[in-house]
This record gives sequence, structure tokens and C-alpha cells, in this order.
Amino acid sequence: MSESVWSPGWREQQISKLRLQPEEKQWDLIVIGGGITGAGVMREATRRGLKTLLIEQKDFAWGTSSRSSKMVHGGLRYLGSGQFGLTLDSVKERQRLLEEAPGLVDPLNFLMGHYKGGFPGPFIFNVLLTIYDWMAGKRNHRFIKRAVKDFFAPGMKSSNLKGATQFADAVTDDARLVLRVLHEANSEGGVALNYVSAQDTVREGGRVKGVRVKDELSGASFDIYASAVVNASGAWTDELRAQMGAESVIRPLRGSHLVVPSWRLPTAYSVSFFHPKDKRPVFAFPWEGVTVIGTTDLDHKQDMKKDASITQEEVTYLIDAVNEQFPGAHINENDVVASYSGVRPVVGTGSLNPSSEKREHSIWDDQGLISVAGGKLTTFRLIALDVLDAAKEYLPAHTANSSDAAIFKEITPYVGDVLTKSKLTPHQIRRLKGRYGRHYGAVTTGVSEAELALVESTETLYAELRWSLENETIVHLEDLLLRRTRLGLLIGNGGEAIFDRLKPLCQSILGWDDERWNTELASYQKLIEECYSLPARKAARGAL
Repeated sequence: MSESVWSPGWREQQISKLRLQPEEKQWDLIVIGGGITGAGVMREATRRGLKTLLIEQKDFAWGTSSRSSKMVHGGLRYLGSGQFGLTLDSVKERQRLLEEAPGLVDPLNFLMGHYKGGFPGPFIFNVLLTIYDWMAGKRNHRFIKRAVKDFFAPGMKSSNLKGATQFADAVTDDARLVLRVLHEANSEGGVALNYVSAQDTVREGGRVKGVRVKDELSGASFDIYASAVVNASGAWTDELRAQMGAESVIRPLRGSHLVVPSWRLPTAYSVSFFHPKDKRPVFAFPWEGVTVIGTTDLDHKQDMKKDASITQEEVTYLIDAVNEQFPGAHINENDVVASYSGVRPVVGTGSLNPSSEKREHSIWDDQGLISVAGGKLTTFRLIALDVLDAAKEYLPAHTANSSDAAIFKEITPYVGDVLTKSKLTPHQIRRLKGRYGRHYGAVTTGVSEAELALVESTETLYAELRWSLENETIVHLEDLLLRRTRLGLLIGNGGEAIFDRLKPLCQSILGWDDERWNTELASYQKLIEECYSLPARKAARGAL
């Protein structure tokens, strides 16, 4: 497929082709859902030579996959609860991602303090980590007795502190991980479309043969046919299955986070601790130049058609937790740059405590509709392989066995122009490689010196904004600022400081006139206020 996929106008061309496509020109596979699970299925399917179409009702990574805790980890807590298989798979996949995608998935050290009379003690924790490291094939932990609060985690609570255990996992930009996986699938002939929703399945003789879809931009509805259909819609899995007569199985659980400037809560490690109220694990960790505090674990009762948002109770819960662990920080709501909330598509078992629900994935076959839910971001590749195995009786024969193939193709060294080479640091080049893969050189080729500058205090280059607008099927302003880049979470008021500079870029590349820009900006600012800010601020503005 051409390297120009996802350029402005490409999406509309594909929609037109789909509407005119005769039934006999069907797809091998339709994937519903543009999060990390759907992207993984598309990636593995195209590698096997299957003609694959992916549709997403909103934007790629719009749901949980842009609002996770950003961790690529083996799940130490799952090991503690006896989920050995899940932990082993997660540890191995974490190591694979660290090796295949440096600059996108990077090592992150964790620090767990041990307090007199507290759980877990150093001995028990060391036993768990010894098993954890054995699974990874390398020792990654040690006990630290001195200078914990002064050197390793300045400001950490010192009363009754016996020491701390340092161990290793990884961190990522979850939305960019989805985008990079989709780019890999695009390069092998896949077609991925955002803002196309699945309205119903098309059935013949009691078996699913396609999907009734709706272009959310034009409102047009039409049928698309395929040998197999995969429902990877996460927290929305039950909606299509219900039309097949299946019972609801998903228990949507909300995890909310606060983002504060790194100078207000400096952390070189992810500091893990237990909330003083309910003893749930909480953490504060460095990410993209800020500090993230998370997470909650609550039944999600909000409108599933809208972005999830943090409640005042969750804000108080997280602030109380971090001030207990860092008593001198005195974090308050005025320090919060942004909040975000994701909905975990957990398969419910009836547990009274949401945090006790298992995190393994499940797969169902409803007359040819293969649905998948649950699982972890870290294990998306293994989930995809299981899904394709479940769908194999409906799929045409394929020759490629991708069970151990690399997720990402090797990146060809890019020489680049003199300006780029002289202005970018090794760290910046590594970061671009991780986020954009083989496209990394194109991101900064031919741009002005001003576009090689950093956006405000972030690590994002202005050149990334231009490249995403030109190459990543952006429909709305929120797509650019909340998912293609994370500037809406990293800069106050959703990135307000750069709106004036963004306007001419969006107008020249996307063809937006003043009216369209003003509409997009107003819609985006309302979204930030309602779903990525704090409830108290929204209430205060509403009272004006």
C-alpha cells in the first residue's frame, strides 16, 4: 500500500470505494474497534496475507487505549493473586516490546517503600520479585535501606520507613503505540478507518457474513461483507453481542488519573504505595515531562458514548493518597494540569470488589462474530493470535505463521538533512524512531528550523504536529491534541498556549476555514472542560 495512506482526503476516498464495493469483493476480515486489541488483530491478520478492514466508531485509540496508566508491565499484582500464566505472558511481552520499540516503550524503575507493620514486608516482596525476574530472565530488583527519601524519592514519607525495593517495568505512550501498530498493518495492505461505526451484523443462514456500518461524518449507512468479523470494541463489546442474543459479560471499570507538573512532584521512579483508606495500590510516576498520579478502580456508570471523566470523589481520593506518601508536597487541585479517565473492559465474575476481578482476556464465537474482551495492553500481540485462531474456521487459508514474528519491522537508518542532524539530540531521534517507526525521518525532513523546536515545555516537536496533520487521518482537533500528540494533557487548558500557532497549520493542511476552526476549537475546549479537567473547575465556570 502507498505510504500516503491517511493523508487528507484519503479516508473519504476509501468510504466511497466501500459503498460501491460488490458483495463478491468481500474482505477476509473486518475488525471492529481501533484500540490496541483491534490494532493488534489487524497487524497479525495483514501479516498472514488476509485482506483486512478495521473500523473505529470514534478515533483510533479514543477509548481505553489512550487513557490507560501507560504501563507496559508484567503485572506484579497479578502474580501476587496467583495469576501466574498472565504474569509470565506479560513479562515476556514486556521484554519483547522493550527490545522492538525503544523510544516508544522504555524502561521505568519502580520503588516500593516498606513501613513498620505494613504489607508487604521486604522478605515477601523479594520472593515475589525473584519469581518475577526469573520469568524475565534477568535480575531487576534490589533492596535499598539508606537515603530512600533523600536521593531515590525526595519527599517520600519517612516515618517508620524500613527501606524500599527497587524493581523494573516499562512505560509507553499508549495512543502512539496503537498508531504505530496500525501503521505497520497499513504498510501490509490493511485499511483502517476512523469515525465509522458498526450498527449491526449482516447475517445469512444464521451466520455473520458482514457488518452494517455508518460513516459518522456523512451519516451514510451501508453493508460490508467479510469471511469473518472480529468484535474488539472493548468496553462496548456487549452492544453487538446483544444483537446476537448473547448475555452481557462486560463490567466497565473506570480508572482515573491526575497530571501535575513535574516540579510540583519530582519523581525519577514510579513510586508505588497503598492508599491509606482502602489499601489499594496507587502510584506517582514520570511521563512525558509531567507526573501522573493514579489510579482508581470503580464501576463506570457514566454515558458510554461520551469520554469518561473523573469525579470529585476520585480527585479527593488521589490527592489524599499522594499527600500521605509525600507529606511535604501539599498537592492540591490548583496544581493539576489535567485529568483523564479510561474504562477497562473487564469480564465480570460478580466480585463485590472491582479490583478483585480477573484481568485475563476472553473470546466468544456468536455464529461467526468473534468477540474479545479483557486482557492487558502489554499482551495485545498474544490476544491477537488467540483471536485469529478462534476465527480460523471462517477465514481463507493463509500461509504465514506469525506466532513469534516481530510486531514492528526493522527501521532503515535515515541519513536526513544537515539541519535535522545538527538540531536533534540522540534522545530526540530515538524518541521519533519509537513513535513513528520507519516514518521517523520524514517527520523532520524539509521542515523549518522553527518546527524543530519543542512545543512549550514538552518533548514534542512542532514538526510532529505538521506530519500528523498530513499523514494520520485527523478529523477533529481532539484527534491531534489528545491522541496523535498528548499536548492536551501536558499543557494547561488543553494546550491553549499553542492554539494561535495551530490554526494556520490546520487551515493550510486540512482545508479548514475560519468557521470550521472556530467550531473545532469550541468543541475541543468544551471536551477538555467536561472530561479532562476537574469537576470543581467545571462547576465554577458554570456558575459564572
